[in-house]
Amino acid sequence: MIRHIVMFSLLEEAEGKTKAENLAEAAKRAESLRTKVPSLRAYSVVTNSPEADSTNYDIALICDFDDMNGLNEYQNHPDHREFGKFICAVRKSRACIDFEI
Repeated sequence: MIRHIVMFSLLEEAEGKTKAENLAEAAKRAESLRTKVPSLRAYSVVTNSPEADSTNYDIALICDFDDMNGLNEYQNHPDHREFGKFICAVRKSRACIDFEI
């Protein structure tokens, strides 16, 4: 099984919206992928706690797949690509790791 963890820090303002507005939109869009990508075995969308260190990443997606082919299917899925376009426009930085569990 492959676990894919990707985290994003968002810009303070982007696309005419505040960081908080874009964070809410990113979480909503990310959550919608749960039912659209058949290769997802487990999926969590989490946001940094308001009480946590403000230098932490703002949002993370934690995804499990049977294998790398499942991860590749997810990454190339049209709905994931659409999410990618949005998040690229509002993110400051990204970190990612893929590993076997």
